[in-house]
Amino acid sequence: MMSKLIRLSALVLLLGGFALDADTAESAPPEWAALAGVEEIQVLSENPDGAKRETTVWLAVLDGEGYIRTGDTSWYPNLERKPEIAVRIDGREYAVTAQLVSEQTLIDRVVAVFAEKYGWSDTIRGWVIRSAPHIVKLVPRTA
Repeated sequence: MMSKLIRLSALVLLLGGFALDADTAESAPPEWAALAGVEEIQVLSENPDGAKRETTVWLAVLDGEGYIRTGDTSWYPNLERKPEIAVRIDGREYAVTAQLVSEQTLIDRVVAVFAEKYGWSDTIRGWVIRSAPHIVKLVPRTA
């Protein structure tokens, strides 16, 4: 019994300690409005080689919807290639689909939420990262 438990623990560590499967993520969608005060979440995606990737990002909530933002990062293509991801928020995982926002008015509104929520940190981020941000809406998936 103990060796089976050790093998299972090793497998979990080998897989990166998280699952991207809708079966293991929360079946109920996240209540974005209730999570508006959360500073950071983890995006659980998959690299081209199949390796699991965990990326910590800021969260913006606008009109009861969750959004993340990234520049031209090494992990953003993961969302384009396989938008069915999971996010971890306060230790709970949720199955979501990453949808790129293309409407400029919505992009501007989400960027304003990030600026208001993160203040000077967001301003400094803008000085360092000059590329236009990719705004991604986190659309809950249900089982």
